[in-house]
Amino acid sequence: MSLPKAELHLHIEGTLEPELAFELATRNGLTLPYADTDELREAYRFEDLQSFLNLYYELMAVLRTERDFEDLANEYLERAADQGVRHAEIFFDPQAHTSRGLELGTVVEGLWRALGDSESRHGVSTRLIMCFLRDESAESALATLEAAKPYLDRITGVGLDSAEGGHPPAKFREVYEAAAALGLRRVAHAGEEGPPEYITEALDVLGVERVDHGLRCVEDPELVQRLVRERVPLTLCPLSNVRLRTVDTLADHPLPAMLDAGLMCTVHSDDPAYFGGYAGDNFDAVRDTLGLSEERLRELARNSFLASFLEDDEELRARYLAEVEAYEFR
Repeated sequence: MSLPKAELHLHIEGTLEPELAFELATRNGLTLPYADTDELREAYRFEDLQSFLNLYYELMAVLRTERDFEDLANEYLERAADQGVRHAEIFFDPQAHTSRGLELGTVVEGLWRALGDSESRHGVSTRLIMCFLRDESAESALATLEAAKPYLDRITGVGLDSAEGGHPPAKFREVYEAAAALGLRRVAHAGEEGPPEYITEALDVLGVERVDHGLRCVEDPELVQRLVRERVPLTLCPLSNVRLRTVDTLADHPLPAMLDAGLMCTVHSDDPAYFGGYAGDNFDAVRDTLGLSEERLRELARNSFLASFLEDDEELRARYLAEVEAYEFR
């Protein structure tokens, strides 16, 4: 679906398609433990978040140079543009790369080689959000923030991702306070596998401005009322939820009920190479399976731009919103 939209929940490492993984492995003199792309795609069958993360980190080894990160980002931006993405706020995981010997500058500079001219080349404006791995220590997150200081002209905000269970948001209070002092925007994954309390903690302790996933808020009516009242955006990823067994089938997804409750929902692709669909594919899926009306789809797209970190360019945001209203469904 080419309805204009902003992608706010997208891990750039999760856009590594099997074909590019093999290409980069060859370029860097590495051998993947899979015979071909078909065998690798078969490995994309996950039982839960952790089984996905195991493969996700394994394949990351092919990313070695600035050129690798540039190629990864350009491939994503080209696909995203074809599916109506006009603005992308892209997550990256610095600790996953520095822990295997890469310099943080290699990652940021490589990504920026693609993001820096994305608007002219792909028609997609971009922002870059640095995520901390919640299953690593808070001290590691603080060290990562310190190492990122030379690149803060290119990094808009910070996020929190990876395995949620047993790693409450409060663990990262200090690093989020430091990020806020640096003027960085703040988001965090909460309420995907973790309980609704993690959403509350992300809001109250970390001061997040958006909640990534937030699906389990529906278990706490008072929390739902708060999220509606405060207009807190939720960046939902329906195809990801199904692939990671957060919901049994897409037909079971609570998105329609969440919209009916007045929640500020948005729809994104998360790790599209692994989860079977990019941004437009997710919009197609919720339309076809959940029966969302054209006005509901337009609301999701409108919400994505309203929730984006475009305060430095309200004219651009207004232009994107006008594109949403003018879009003609086919």
